[in-house]
Amino acid sequence: MMKTFEYWFDFGSPASYLAWTQIKAIEAATGARAVYRPMLLGGVFQATGNQSPATIPAKGQYTFTDFDRFAHRYGVPLSRNPHFPINTLLLMRGATGVQRQQPERFMNYCEAIYRAIWVDARNLNDAAEVGAVLAAAGFDPQQLLALAGEPATKQALKDATEEAVRRGVFGAPTFFVGEQMFWGQDRIDFVKEALQ
Repeated sequence: MMKTFEYWFDFGSPASYLAWTQIKAIEAATGARAVYRPMLLGGVFQATGNQSPATIPAKGQYTFTDFDRFAHRYGVPLSRNPHFPINTLLLMRGATGVQRQQPERFMNYCEAIYRAIWVDARNLNDAAEVGAVLAAAGFDPQQLLALAGEPATKQALKDATEEAVRRGVFGAPTFFVGEQMFWGQDRIDFVKEALQ
């Protein structure tokens, strides 16, 4: 039976983006397969009393400097999005809906959203911008909006977020290898060790 590891994420987290860029490398190094778990980070913060490092100016500045270091180490692009923070409720519902109903397009969706926010620094707080990004990635924005608005999609994201909190998640990204939890994209080496 193939080994798996869970990757819990929210597009609004630059650390989730950096971890996303390393998923294939983790899979290649360990022979394990990633299980992608969209959650709503705002809901996790609310439930756990946590908050974004960006709410503390000195910590926010340092954190982005550190993310720049990791992007350089990984050899991936990272832009500081001037529209940060991004309200990701619609985006995460979209991810949940696509994963449930069009799983073959899920990676394309994630790639488009992550790139728009953390490479192209697009303003995905703006519905028109979201539509343009989705259309450019080959999605029908109206169809995706309808999918994101379906009660079953909304409930699935809510359920996933509640599951994350029950399991001890307080931030993004969070990895699980079995019941072992690893928080942060800077814990990837430990994820690999747990899988090996």
